Amino acid sequence: MAQKIHMPEPLCLIENTKGQLVANPKALKILSAITQPVVVVAIVGLYRTGKSYLMNKLAGKQKGFSVGSTVQSHTKGIWMWCVPHPEKPNHTLVLLDTEGLGDVEKGDKKNDTQIFALAILLSSTFVYNTMNKIDQQAIDLLHYVTELSNLLRTVSSPDGGGVEDAADSVSVCPDLVWTLRDFYLALEADGQLVTADEYLENSLRQKQGTDRSLQNFNLPRQCIQKFFPRKKCFIFDLPTHRKKLAHLETLHNDELDSDFVQQVAEFCSYVFKHSKTKTLSGGIKVNGPQLESLVLTYVNAISHGYLPCMENSVLALAQIKNSAAVQKAIAHYDQQMGRKLQLPTETLQELLDLHRASEKEAIAVFMKNSFKDVNQSFQKKLRTQLEAKQDDFYQQNLEASLDRCSALLQDLFSPLERAVKQGVYSQPGGYRLFIQKTEELKAKYYREPRKGIQAEEALQKYLQSKEAVSNAILQTDLALTAREMEMEEARVKAEAAKAQAQMLEAIQRWNQQRMEERERLYQEQVRQMVMNRAYQLAQYQRAQERRLQEEAEKLKERHQAESRRLQNEIQDLQRNVAPPDNDTCILL
Repeated sequence: MAQKIHMPEPLCLIENTKGQLVANPKALKILSAITQPVVVVAIVGLYRTGKSYLMNKLAGKQKGFSVGSTVQSHTKGIWMWCVPHPEKPNHTLVLLDTEGLGDVEKGDKKNDTQIFALAILLSSTFVYNTMNKIDQQAIDLLHYVTELSNLLRTVSSPDGGGVEDAADSVSVCPDLVWTLRDFYLALEADGQLVTADEYLENSLRQKQGTDRSLQNFNLPRQCIQKFFPRKKCFIFDLPTHRKKLAHLETLHNDELDSDFVQQVAEFCSYVFKHSKTKTLSGGIKVNGPQLESLVLTYVNAISHGYLPCMENSVLALAQIKNSAAVQKAIAHYDQQMGRKLQLPTETLQELLDLHRASEKEAIAVFMKNSFKDVNQSFQKKLRTQLEAKQDDFYQQNLEASLDRCSALLQDLFSPLERAVKQGVYSQPGGYRLFIQKTEELKAKYYREPRKGIQAEEALQKYLQSKEAVSNAILQTDLALTAREMEMEEARVKAEAAKAQAQMLEAIQRWNQQRMEERERLYQEQVRQMVMNRAYQLAQYQRAQERRLQEEAEKLKERHQAESRRLQNEIQDLQRNVAPPDNDTCILL
């Protein structure tokens, strides 16, 4: 079921009272009741240029927004008319008609720019209503206010960042519809007919070159092109004879110039078909309460002085542009340092080299985006901020190095600390082992990469913090070593005494063994002598026996020889002697 909107006529949304902008609670209440997404169309332009007439046509009414017929500006502040969207079901069309710019009776340019900026920020389609042609003054004014709007949106955003990607920017920034009233020029360029859109694009086209004057020429066009990704241009002929303009809202179409009627119809048709839903960063579709919140946010920001108010618009643009250039340069510096810098750096020189390279690029970004930086005051401010950034990175580098080294030392030395708690080094010689292990871990610590410039200091601080532990291990080592030495001395003495006793016993055994050996040798010698004597006696006896035997043999042989000789002699005698007489024989 479609939501009913009871708003038969416009209501002032933002009142302009004595130069102060105040949101009207009645209008805010109406917004708070709109639950549908809203399409917000706002129009800004010089006073008495027919803005309200176009807004009435968008509302589908002949009357509504005040169409003045005198030289005085009728609309004060920003007026709102909420009507059902004619071509988008379940959407509400919010029309914002603004106080005319350049009212001589107001005499306060600050108020104009505030209303201008609010119209841009609140709208999803922004109608810039100018007279006759697109000139440099209109471009400069639009550029100036878009910069102010960017600033106001940045300081009013919840995160204060104001950073959007390209797609987000297209959805958040309003579409620009540039309306040229009472247009009398021929739509030609270089002898060729052009459309109104081509005329707008030609007017916003940048010139080639690097000359400073060309940069000043290109800057507002570049900013407008970037701020308004979608642009459309409409031209309007004079509605009717000048004498009838005072009663324009009462005239019927057949009383107006036919071309003008057709042009208004085309304008309304385009706005109805192509105006998008008001969208916030992140693709959030805005409804009435959210639009109410935006109104309060921006009005509050303006009341707190976040929107510059300067008489000299060029100076204001320079302030805004150069401030933005400084921020872009700082953002580029941060981006480069964030991409290239890995904390902690191995050396201070590495950090300084990265800073100088990023600083050089940042200054180049600033120079490209700066505008009339008189006395290089903003460049000096940039250098001051970059120096502060360098100091901050230096401090971050110190802290990162210290954190890295502390974590590394804890990781490397924790086993040693556990061993100390477990009493591994509470032994004689433990201090030497503790120092040896400490030196091994120090060598391992030195081999670790990317410790940063605090490496040595962190190590020394850690070792100093462990001096009490080291001294305790040393004292324990000395006490245990002294005790062990005493015990060792007693042990050595006992072992010496034992060794001496063993030695004496061994000597005694050796002497006994020597005596026994000598006795054995003596007995052996005696036995040998006895044996030798027996052997000699035996040999002697054998020799005597052999001699006696030989003598016996010889005696026997002599006896036998004598016997044989006697026998022979007897035989010879017998042969030579006469047989004996019986007496002789008897004698024989």
